[in-house]
Order: sequence, then C-alpha cells, then structure tokens
Amino acid sequence: MFSKILVANRGEIACRVFKTAKRLGIGTVAVFSEADRNALHTEMADEAVFIGPPAAAESYLVIDRIIEACKETGADAVHPGYGFLSERAEFAERLKAEGITFIGPPPNAIEAMGDKITSKKIAAEAGVSTVPGYMGLIDDAEHAVRIATEIGYPVMIKASAGGGGKGMRIAWTDDEAREGFERSKSEAASSFGDDRIFIEKFVTEPRHIEIQVLADQHGDAVYLGERECSIQRRNQKVIEEAPSPFLDTATRQAMGVQAVALARAVGYASAGTVEFIVDRDRNFYFLEMNTRLQVEHPVTELITGVDLVEQMIRVAAGERLALAQSDIKLNGWAVESRLYAEDPYRNFLPSIGRLTRYRPPEEGTRPDGTVVRNDTGVFEGGEISMFYDPMIAKLCTWGESRDSAVEAMREALDEFEVEGIGHNLPFLSAVMDHPRFQSGRITTAFIAEEYPDGFAGATLDGEALRLVAAVSAMAGWMTRRRDSFISGRMAQGSRSEPAETPFVVRLADEEFEIAIDEDATSGFYDIDDLTSAPVGDFGDPVWLTFGDEDEARNYQIAWRPGGRVARIFAETGDGHWHEIAAMKIAPLPGGFRIRYRGADLKVQVMAPHVARLAALMPEKLPPDTSNMLLCPMPGLVVALNVAEGDDVQEGQPLAIIEAMKMENVLRAEKAGRIAAIPVEVGDSLAVDAVIMEFET
Repeated sequence: MFSKILVANRGEIACRVFKTAKRLGIGTVAVFSEADRNALHTEMADEAVFIGPPAAAESYLVIDRIIEACKETGADAVHPGYGFLSERAEFAERLKAEGITFIGPPPNAIEAMGDKITSKKIAAEAGVSTVPGYMGLIDDAEHAVRIATEIGYPVMIKASAGGGGKGMRIAWTDDEAREGFERSKSEAASSFGDDRIFIEKFVTEPRHIEIQVLADQHGDAVYLGERECSIQRRNQKVIEEAPSPFLDTATRQAMGVQAVALARAVGYASAGTVEFIVDRDRNFYFLEMNTRLQVEHPVTELITGVDLVEQMIRVAAGERLALAQSDIKLNGWAVESRLYAEDPYRNFLPSIGRLTRYRPPEEGTRPDGTVVRNDTGVFEGGEISMFYDPMIAKLCTWGESRDSAVEAMREALDEFEVEGIGHNLPFLSAVMDHPRFQSGRITTAFIAEEYPDGFAGATLDGEALRLVAAVSAMAGWMTRRRDSFISGRMAQGSRSEPAETPFVVRLADEEFEIAIDEDATSGFYDIDDLTSAPVGDFGDPVWLTFGDEDEARNYQIAWRPGGRVARIFAETGDGHWHEIAAMKIAPLPGGFRIRYRGADLKVQVMAPHVARLAALMPEKLPPDTSNMLLCPMPGLVVALNVAEGDDVQEGQPLAIIEAMKMENVLRAEKAGRIAAIPVEVGDSLAVDAVIMEFET
C-alpha cells in the first residue's frame, strides 16, 4: 500500500479523496494555486504545495509542477480526481517514468477512450451498441453541414476530446450546424487544446444512463449498477440518481455486460464509467467512456456500500478485486443534487463572490432511516472563483425507496443555507417537487421542455402558501413579543400580546387574515426539544385561525428572532410533534423573506389597519433597461459581432461572453439599431454591465 498520496486536483473531489486516504492510514498531499491558497482542501491535507498562478493552465494543468510536488513531499502515488489532468495519458506516462503510481487506468486505456472517435470504433468492435455518425476528421463548417445532412437532422456536434458539456452543440438546421461547428471547435481548442470535432445522430427523447465499472490489473471486472443522469442543463448534469427509474433488470444486465466487455477490450484497470444514451424503447447506444472517477459517484457508493476511491487505490497498488459480480447488490435509492454557483433567475449564469453564509444540512442517518451526505470543498467565508468550475457542493440522500430518497432531498435542500452569491438551490428544490420528475418520466430535454423561458421560481400550491403565511404570522408575533421586552422602549401598553393577535399576511398576490391564540407560558423551542417532546411538555402550542376557516390549526415553530431556518411542527396521532417543513427566513421591513421548496417569497406581516393603508401605496417600478444589452454574468468579452450604427434583426448574434470556460452568445431580442458600444473585446465585465445601447 502507498505511504503518501498527492491529489492533483482541488475543491470537493480533493477533499473526498483525502477522507478515504486518511481512513486507510495513508498520508495526504494537496496542491494549490494562488486562488486556492486558503481553500478547504489545503487544510484537510497533511501537506500542501503551491504550484502557480490562478489560471489552471499555469498551475493544475502543468505536469512538471505536479511531479515536482511529488518529489518535494515524497508522495509515491497521485490521484487525479476528475477534470484537469485526470484523462491525460501523457500525465500517467510521465508519472510512471518517475516511479510514481497513477491511481487510475493505464495510459493506453485513457488514450483509447479519451478520443471519442477512436473509442466508438473500439466499442463497436467489442460488440457495444453505438450511435450512427461520422467518425472522421471534419474540415470546416460547410463540411459539417454536408455530413449533418447525410446523417439526418437533428445531429450532435461534439469535441473529440471533450467532456463536461464543453464543445458540444445540437443542430437542427444547416445554419445551426455551421454555428455549432464553429462554437464547438473554439471551445474545444480553449478547454482541451484539441479542436477535432465529430458528428453523430442525436437521439430524440433520450435518457442519459451510465454504468459504473471496476476492474483490476489481473483481468477481473464488475459493474456496479447504473446512474440516471438525464436532468441536464447545457449538457451538464444537475441531478443524478441510482438506480434508474426507467431500466428493467434485463436492460440493466445487458448494459452492464457490454460496459465490462469494453473495459476488458482496452485493458482497463480502475474505476470507470461507460455512458449510454437510452431511447424510449430501452434501446441503448454507447456515448463515451470516462476513464476517471465521476462527479456523481456518491450515489453508487450509497446503494452498493462500495467506496470507489478506496477501490481505485487498492487496484493501483496491485491488489485483486475482493468483489465478484454476484457480490454486487443494489440497496435502496440515492439522489444527488449538484449545488452550483449559478443564478437560476439569470438563466443559470455563473455567479462569483464570497460565501457570506454556508450551512449545509447535518450529515448522517436521520430518525426516519434516510441518509444525508454532502461532498464539498468550500466553507463559510470562502470565495467562489471565476477561474474554476462553479460547483459548491454535491448534496446526496439515500432512502429505502425512490420516494423516500426524494423526500429526504426535499427536506435537505430546504435546510441548506447559502448566501453571498447566486446559486441553484431554488431550482433544485423545484425539480424535486415537479410531477414529471416525481413520476420518473424524464429525458435529457427535461429542463428545456419544462422551463423553456428560464426559471422564475417555483409556484407553491394553496396549502403550501397557507403554511408559509402561518410561519410568517408566528415569526411576526414572536418578533413583536421579543421587542416588547427591550428595555428603554416607550410604553406601548402591555408587555404581552392580547389573547388573540390578528395579522394580515400578504404573499404571492394573496392575502390571509390570521388570528393567533397562544398561551402565555408558551415560548421559543429548540429543534432537539420538539423532535422528542410529547405535546404539552413545553406549554400550549400556537393556534392559528385563518379568516376563511372555522377550525384552528395547531403548530409549533422552532425558531428565534434572528434565526435563519424555521422548522415547523404539527401534532401526530401518537401525541408527539412531527416536523412538517423547514423554511429559510430573513427579516425584511414589514415582514420576511421566505424561501421554501424553490419559491422565493417576499411576505408582508401587518396589523389590519396597516394593511388597509398599505393597499393605497403606489408600487415602485424597476428602471427601464429595454434599450440596453446587459452582461448577464461576470465574464470576458470574446467577440463583438456588430458595430455602432448597425441595424440588427431579432435573434442576430451581438456579442460573445466567456465565463467559467463556456462561451455564451448574446442575441438581439428584437430588431433595432446600435447606438453605442461602451466596451471592447478583452474587457472583463461585471453582472449587468452595459455592453450595447440601442436607439429608442
């Protein structure tokens, strides 16, 4: 076994590898760039070595600096994580030449599977089902159009060395094929240093399902079930689960057998993933093989009990697999939500900045038997940099059934607190509540089909709105009661509220009249008290009467003024409190900001006479920016496609902004004339910076 492992990566995956290495008693070494000097992975490792400037091309991608760090610290093995150098055959070869073990597959397997053109040829020879396409070199955009026409639209234009959704476009017309070829080629060159492109048939109504394989250096290989990865945005996975709600036993076995056959065909030895596209009839086609640990590996670990990082380490050390195919059992269901620093209200554009608050849900087994796991590489006060992937964390839940795992994810997302940057927590919550996701009827087009105009927040049903109103009224009552005990205040009557406190609660264009009847002995309770307390142990509950209901509702709330998360409890039949919801809550003038199940609500809590007056106040309108093209994310101006005085048509490309290694084409929303362009190519822009102004 190795004495010391260096992880040639950063963020959550470096932290993930360190956890297993430490459990195995192996020393750990981190590497870091200037941007990551105070990163979490540098704190977790036994040693940390500085390797260069923030740009990955000058630090994490420089093989010589990684090898120097190994020699400096005496590391005898390197785990590459995912991304960066993880699928570079040259890296594995250089390490071997230096007598350092690469914790991953042999260089020849990386090279064979890393080239998507070559990999499809090998897959076909190994008896693996493949998608029709053109595997030769493509000369230019017009050549791409001719090939696409021969294959038949729609087609997928992909970078041969690509991954992570970069260098990938879907084309339905000749014009889209031309533009897709140019954009894919440009992204491939900047991201992978390889601008080769290939084209294949795009399968309609596809599911993205992948098989986890594990092989050793002695010819043994097994598959560990599948992962459903169909919830994607811009070809980037967002939510994964295992197993797939779509596959039957026969299809799962057939896919697993083919995946193992491909691994054996290339002499694979390590953990790897064979990705397939599956159509509505469960026909499956080879997509690619990722010769590394996948981002979404935790869901496989949760349903199999196999630590994939440990297996990679043992295989690299020459050990034989201790698992046979008959030993692999799929137990329960697991779901993973990728928390990204992307603003869903701005079409998921990257967001950078400091995490002013970062409080993930508590990890471990919960009272109902579900499990919560959070893989992360950030901390409160840390910074999300523009130089690297915008992932904040991977939140995973496990349950005995799909329904229980999804419900556990709903609750965990409601508890997750992130402030300071834009993030996709609201969107993840909305997907968990979406009927189509709950039924398992998903494809890779789910987000495009269900959110064609982008994400504007979830819409809560009537019962959920009533619960939000109830929480807001209780929080308002508690705040007023607390304030009444502040010393030095002018006398405002009794220090206790009257027996019945009326409130008017306004949210989401609805108004609720709520009366609170609360016993004077009732106070503020902590979550630990309420989860185990029989009703009556801490005084009487809060009784709420809605204006349109005859019967009062009985709640308790675990929250204190200034708290960020309110947990709501109701009575159960056994005479105990039962948690029914968790909401993120923040004070606003005259009320609260409530975030719950993907909805972000501004709630007003008022006395009846104040509500009557507030209804007469004029609404403040936002400024008019309709004659401007604003930068939707922090980024670099790569191209300006028009000049001042040009007439433009709806849909015409105006500018290209690069952010998080992705090129974003900004188009004209309507016809007009360019009045001014206050920026130049090469400028770095902030969110909402003016790129162009149009004549009015």
